[in-house]
Amino acid sequence: MTGALVNLIILIPFLIFAIILSKGKGAFLLAGYNTMSESEKAQYDEVALCKFMGKIMYGVSFCILLFAFSDIVENQVLFMIALILLITLIVFALIYSNTNNRFKKKS
Repeated sequence: MTGALVNLIILIPFLIFAIILSKGKGAFLLAGYNTMSESEKAQYDEVALCKFMGKIMYGVSFCILLFAFSDIVENQVLFMIALILLITLIVFALIYSNTNNRFKKKS
């Protein structure tokens, strides 16, 4: 039960981050983007990038919620589903965001 409480506490900042990003704001919180020079940043659609990452953060938040729920009901299968979903989500986000210059501004 203690693990569920820890997961729920961890969930709060993830949800706040997801809400901020889904509004198209908070790009300064994205690692990699915030370290770019201003000329590099100007090439990217910041709002689209933030909204995409916000959706990914909602997915991560859902996985954390499943982790907490699996601890509450003591169901290892639910934990495994959440883990597979989390790994799949991360792999998808990495591939999607790094191919075809999806978030570059159209010239």
